Amino acid sequence: MSISNPKRSSSISSVKPLYASQPTLPHLPVPTLNSTFHKYLETLQPLLTKEEYKRNESLVSSFLKSDFSRTLQKRLEDRSKSRESWLSEWWNDTAYMGYRGRIIPDVSYFYIHKRGLGKGVGQEERAAELVRATVEFKKLVDSEILEPEKVKGQPLCMNSYQYLFNAVRTPTKPADLPVNHGTDHHHIVVLRNNRYFKVDTEGRGKQDLVEAFKEIKKVADGQGGSGVGVLTSDNRDLWTDARDHLFSLSQTNKSSIAAIDSAILLVCLDDGPAPKTEDARAWSLWAGGHDRSASGKGFNRWFDKHQIIVDADGETGFNGEHSMLDGTPTLRLNEFTLASLQAGKIPLELPENEKSKSPMPKPEELLFELDDKLRGIVEKSKKGFGEEMALQDLKMVNFEEYGKNLIKTHKVSPDGWVQMVKQLAFYRLFGRPGVTYESCQTRKYLLGRTEVIRSASNQSKEFCLAMLDGNASDKEREGKLRKAIERHIQYSAWAADAQGVDRHMFGLKKLVDTTKGESVPEVFTDEAGLRSGHWELSTSQLSSKLLDGWGYGEVVSDGYGLSYSILDDKITWCITTKNNNAEQFGKALCDAAEEVRGMMERAKGQSEKGGKL
Repeated sequence: MSISNPKRSSSISSVKPLYASQPTLPHLPVPTLNSTFHKYLETLQPLLTKEEYKRNESLVSSFLKSDFSRTLQKRLEDRSKSRESWLSEWWNDTAYMGYRGRIIPDVSYFYIHKRGLGKGVGQEERAAELVRATVEFKKLVDSEILEPEKVKGQPLCMNSYQYLFNAVRTPTKPADLPVNHGTDHHHIVVLRNNRYFKVDTEGRGKQDLVEAFKEIKKVADGQGGSGVGVLTSDNRDLWTDARDHLFSLSQTNKSSIAAIDSAILLVCLDDGPAPKTEDARAWSLWAGGHDRSASGKGFNRWFDKHQIIVDADGETGFNGEHSMLDGTPTLRLNEFTLASLQAGKIPLELPENEKSKSPMPKPEELLFELDDKLRGIVEKSKKGFGEEMALQDLKMVNFEEYGKNLIKTHKVSPDGWVQMVKQLAFYRLFGRPGVTYESCQTRKYLLGRTEVIRSASNQSKEFCLAMLDGNASDKEREGKLRKAIERHIQYSAWAADAQGVDRHMFGLKKLVDTTKGESVPEVFTDEAGLRSGHWELSTSQLSSKLLDGWGYGEVVSDGYGLSYSILDDKITWCITTKNNNAEQFGKALCDAAEEVRGMMERAKGQSEKGGKL
């Protein structure tokens, strides 16, 4: 379900660039049964014992021979013919809107803007610059003159861009709703010391915004606010009930929430000492606070919306609300704001014909009137969120020995190389392959989002075993690495073409009608088979020279979140885990990266030497 701008639909025809290609985008295909289950069995092999694999081989064979498999496939094909996407509604509900747990640490993500981009300007000035750049990008989106994203010249689905601005994840039962409040709202909401202020941006230049932010700091620093925002970090049902209770108490509460929900986005002006280390910056941008301690989490945040975060030193970052947008649109927004400011392309002060004719209004504080019940809920949420985040371990890893420039000299895929580094690091620590998810976008299809690249393969296992085998030669190891990377590239291509395993199996299982006595086939419920989707390593790459890193939480309680960037001469990871060994895993990644480079350079040297002979 979604409530959105009534002028916008996923297949609307437009002469303007942003949405012009929507009607011509192909619909998400339904893979064949044989293709999906052949791949599925292949991905099980490196992860299961021989007995477990044989059982699953038998389960797959029985399923494919059954009439029920063809019935489910026919239902999925029929669904595909009757909808713009057979997957979109299900996936948005299951993965995001229907999820009732905490969206921090489980859903949202953050970007760490590169240090020093603000060139030493203060907090108010840098926040004002970012708001001015954001408003300029909003104009491009609202007017639809922004060019669509493309891959190899092919336009991608731009439907999610309606949730970049003036949008909110609205808590409701049984599932949240994504709501776009329309393009006519031109205010931001500024957070300071857990207090909330509405600030107009239409026709306002940098100096107007700076003065507004100074006024906000003067007012907010006298006394902290209610901390209602921490409720956005809690269980979604609890937040739904608390929000309803807020509304019941006063019209003031309704008006304050309406102003927050409809804002372009939020700007958090954090007080107190700025975080100094990369780990502390990550913690602050992810969850508030500077470390994993139970205090300070959720401070000065409202996680239902995108947030620009500016610390006391003027260093900045972004917290992304993930329910209706994956990383590429928000990365584009962040790169636009940072790069255009750096290049001096944003008019910080507006020309006379664009300036507002009225004086800049004073910031309007958005007040909350709480009763004892709500004050108790807020305090309990603060305590619970702090305890939840205290379980988390986070480590930013900057591996500066090499990046994609060196990797390319070996004529292999940088992403495939870095994925194999992860496999080797995990194997060295745990003596087995890690069950690995790499996110791959499917936005070349209408309403496409993501598919899984299953990175653990027979070939990656063979590579790891060769690296651990003291008798293996570097030439043998190089050959196995190249085969592992080739297999990774092949699966990546399948995933990009919506021909992976996971979304198809998800769709088939969804169409089992248990209300009519149908049973879920055992191929979907076998414990060993399910292990292949227990994502111990949840990995995703977004690379930008304008970021010092980015991150998100692990997706299973015993796993790792592994966001990464591959730059020209360095690789960065953000590691999150409840296993209390993020630093150890970071060291294993760096050691594995060194090990792979050393092996490949020795093998290359041997080849060159052999060629001369």
